[in-house]
Amino acid sequence: MTPSPSTSVPGVAVLLVAGAGSRFGGPTHKLLAPLGNTTVLECSLAAVREAGFGSIVVVTGAIAIPPEMLEDPTIVVRHNAGWARGQATSINVGLRAVAELGSSVAVIGLGDQPFVTASAWRDVARAESPIAVATYDGTRGNPVRLDAEVWPLLPTTGDVGARELMRLRPELVREVACAGSAADIDTQEDLDPWT
Repeated sequence: MTPSPSTSVPGVAVLLVAGAGSRFGGPTHKLLAPLGNTTVLECSLAAVREAGFGSIVVVTGAIAIPPEMLEDPTIVVRHNAGWARGQATSINVGLRAVAELGSSVAVIGLGDQPFVTASAWRDVARAESPIAVATYDGTRGNPVRLDAEVWPLLPTTGDVGARELMRLRPELVREVACAGSAADIDTQEDLDPWT
């Protein structure tokens, strides 16, 4: 369902789901691991959908995501063939898709952070700053809003994401206090308390 103009938020959401998840060690990829009556990825994606973006770019890579999880007219899937070179490559694939969709604002989050709320996605998207970052109890997390003016300043390889840019250009950054949690599901032990 496409959000109405009154409920939509600025920019395009980008959900990164390209990593191998090699530390997880469970019987399945961490994104496809059960969480309640759904999966880690479906929880993450539900929050993005609920936030009200007109378009959501899902950047895949290491694993095939079941197509039924991505059946939504607002979702655009982009595959990152270079996913093994780090998260920065997925960010750049996502930013190219955002530009193709005609937007100059990307709001980027991770598929393995199922406790980031729809309100966090919305609040960060609505923050009028070249870079906006969600904070949880004062600690920076995801999602992160990146306006097109800062895209050329981002790394093209490695696992740094926007952290280094935020460190180098603090005057461009607005922190947005958010409810929820940016806890990563990296290992089976990370997931155990929630199942």
